[in-house]
Amino acid sequence: MNLLSDWFKKTFADQQVVILVLVLVFTVVLLSLFADMLAPAIAAVVIAFLLDGPIEWLKRRGTRPLIALISVYLGFIMISLTAVIAVFPPLTKQVISFVGDSPAMAASLQQALLSLQAEFPDLISEEQVAGWFANIGNEVANFGPRLLTLSVSGLTGVVSFAVYAVLVPVMIFFFLKDKKQILGWVSDFLPRDKPLLEQVWREITGRAGDYARGKVYEILIVGSVAFVTYQVIGLRYATLLAVATGFSVLIPYFGAAVVTLPVTLVAYFQWGPGSETLVAVIAYLVLQALDGNLLAPLLFSEVVKLHPNAIIVAILVFGGLWGLWGVFFAIPLATVANAIIRAWRQQTADRTQGANT
Repeated sequence: MNLLSDWFKKTFADQQVVILVLVLVFTVVLLSLFADMLAPAIAAVVIAFLLDGPIEWLKRRGTRPLIALISVYLGFIMISLTAVIAVFPPLTKQVISFVGDSPAMAASLQQALLSLQAEFPDLISEEQVAGWFANIGNEVANFGPRLLTLSVSGLTGVVSFAVYAVLVPVMIFFFLKDKKQILGWVSDFLPRDKPLLEQVWREITGRAGDYARGKVYEILIVGSVAFVTYQVIGLRYATLLAVATGFSVLIPYFGAAVVTLPVTLVAYFQWGPGSETLVAVIAYLVLQALDGNLLAPLLFSEVVKLHPNAIIVAILVFGGLWGLWGVFFAIPLATVANAIIRAWRQQTADRTQGANT
């Protein structure tokens, strides 16, 4: 007990550590209590944070700050409108169609497994196959209406969409335009001497920011290439599977494996056990291999230095806390946590060394 008390007194005797802990606690409490209420503002801050990288890139190459801001912002608006007009309508239709066909797909896969069981009775039993696929068709069929009900729940959904569509872009522009003033206003509430907090902030805007922006680029590139590939080979649900393939890069080590199932299932349902199905699966695996061995290293290189187990734990923890956003920002948040721990330990080591000398 004395050991714990001594550690507590020694650690929180440092003003810098106290400031860092208070800021972290305040941020967590604010997000926990007011996340739903502040959702448009949080979304605007996140998107502005992602857009800040391209703006700074243009400024470093001699573009005037206002021109860089307007160019990146208009590019973001055009990409968003393109997604709404060109991607969402076919995506919605394909989701509904996929859900409608899913019972037949499940039955086709069940029949294939029963055929496999007949040839290799020691491998799996009929009871196991029946158990795996019991009521799966009905469950998947009911998933579509539930999904649509949750996403657009009457007038509330329409109003929420209108708020996001109008308010968020306006807030993004002013967050980008008045970034220095806003950060200065926040900084006025903190002590002037805060090197530990500034070190952590540099880590957030550095590695974590670069990772998040790189991940957006990776999703767009992989999703676009997947869409073209699926269209060329004639695979059904090309838009839906391309979106799934793009977002599969969010979860390292698992995303690619998870999306393999729907790609294989759709190809098998469309063509049966033939060469076309094999081509579709190979095309998907080649795409994932190119992403993992070429695109991802080019985008991230030395941005994130975390052990694979740390990445998996971060995905599980933050995904459980904040859903899709938690999964997306799991590695940046893990990087921030790592930066806080390293800065904290460095501060403690420097204080101990100063006391010894």
